[in-house]
Parts: sequence; structure tokens; C-alpha cells
Amino acid sequence: MNIILLDPGEVIDQSVLLGGRRADHIVKILRAQPGDIVKIGILNGKIGYGTIKELNRTPPRSVRLQLDLRHDPPGKPRIDLILALPRPIMLKRIVHQLASLGIGRLYLINAAKVEKSFWEASILDQDNLRQHLLAGLEQAVDTRLPEVSLHRGFRPFVENLLPQLAARYDRMLVAHPGDADHLRSVFHPGPGNVLLAVGPEGGWNDFEVRSLAEAGFTPVSLGARILRVETAVIVLHAMISLVQEAAGEPPTGCRPAESNGR
Repeated sequence: MNIILLDPGEVIDQSVLLGGRRADHIVKILRAQPGDIVKIGILNGKIGYGTIKELNRTPPRSVRLQLDLRHDPPGKPRIDLILALPRPIMLKRIVHQLASLGIGRLYLINAAKVEKSFWEASILDQDNLRQHLLAGLEQAVDTRLPEVSLHRGFRPFVENLLPQLAARYDRMLVAHPGDADHLRSVFHPGPGNVLLAVGPEGGWNDFEVRSLAEAGFTPVSLGARILRVETAVIVLHAMISLVQEAAGEPPTGCRPAESNGR
């Protein structure tokens, strides 16, 4: 945990009283003392510091901090992701990693090779998803919480919702190993937002690839090797971010320079 994240409603007169795992982290992991300073952020808001005013080491632990929040969070991510719902254990890792890397929206959708039982997984509970997203933000020192939506029907998503979403994006790519052109030959430097679609472990079927292509997606490949979904997502995100940076765009999740105040 490289930053302590707060909900806006927890802050009263620039002060906050923490309990639970956040207080445990400050007391047990950071071994903090009254007067020490820890990094603090407001979800979807400013980043700064908290000075420890009171600290109770006896369970249930509590920590009171006085806040100084003056810095903007990292820039808004330029990459959004459509992801065919993976196995629950894999989804936990992907969500955490995406929040760390920086992503604006995650659309979890159905596909022919997605097992129906995946949709009943506890990870899809909004509170559970939020905890994994928060863990990723705490790792990366970010406050921008990605938006996650669930779409149980592939066809309704592509035919009804995707046309409305497409206006937000300058480029849309669908990962599809095989005959598709390599990403580096298709995705060239240029500003704007990117929507990336990644299929299930068994890949998209022909109908799904064709439907996405008709909706404006360009099929791309990472080469001859077939990668696990969690690997492909991270590699694609990194490669797209590098190309955007080459175009003079701030890297996804780039942090503005902080003043010398602290």
C-alpha cells in the first residue's frame, strides 16, 4: 500500500479517523508515530499527505490524521478495455494490474467461449471488484477509480451499446492471434483515446471477430505465440502506451509534476 485512499465523505474539516486495514497498515507495516507523514489520496480527487495526530496501537487500531491535499492525480487514462469475462481467479489479477497501469473503463462482456458459471463468481460483486481496483490504485499511487460494467450478452453489447460508445474513441483494436497484422504495423503514433478488445482463453470465434470488425475495430496480433489473457492484456496495454508516448501524449496514468512544497 503506497498510498492511503479515502472516500470523500470520510474527510471532516481536513481531518480523518481511520480504522480497519488502513489503520493496521499505518501501525503494523509503516510503524508510524504521531507526527509522521503518510501519503493520502481522495478517490477520484486530490493527492497529498496526512500528518498523524493520534494513534492507537491496541486493536481495534485507529489513526487520526490532519490532511494536506494539494496535488492532482495522474492524468486520465487514454486506454479503455473490453474484456471477455475470464476465469474468476484470473479476473482478480487482471483487475488489480489494470488499475495499477491505468485504465478508464472496463467492459466485461460475454463471448461464445466464456463459461456460464463465470458470471456467478463472487468477484463480480461490486464491492469485491472495488476492493481489487483499490488495491491496484494503492500500488500505483493513483486515485482515479476505473469504471467497470457487466454485459452478459455479446450481441446486445456490440449492436446496441457499442455504436454509442464508439464516438469516445479515436482508435479501436481487437486482439486476435493468427492472420491479423502485428500491433506494431497497425497502431501508429497519434493522440486520442483507444478502445481495446481482448477475448477469452479460447479466443474470439469468427462471428465475434467479424462483428467487432464491422463495428470499426481493427484486428491486431502480438505474433505467433498464443498468450494467456492476463499476459496479453498487460503486453497490449504497455505497447499501446509506448506508442502514445512516442506521439507526444502523456503516458497513461502519467503523474503531473508536484510542487516543492513536499
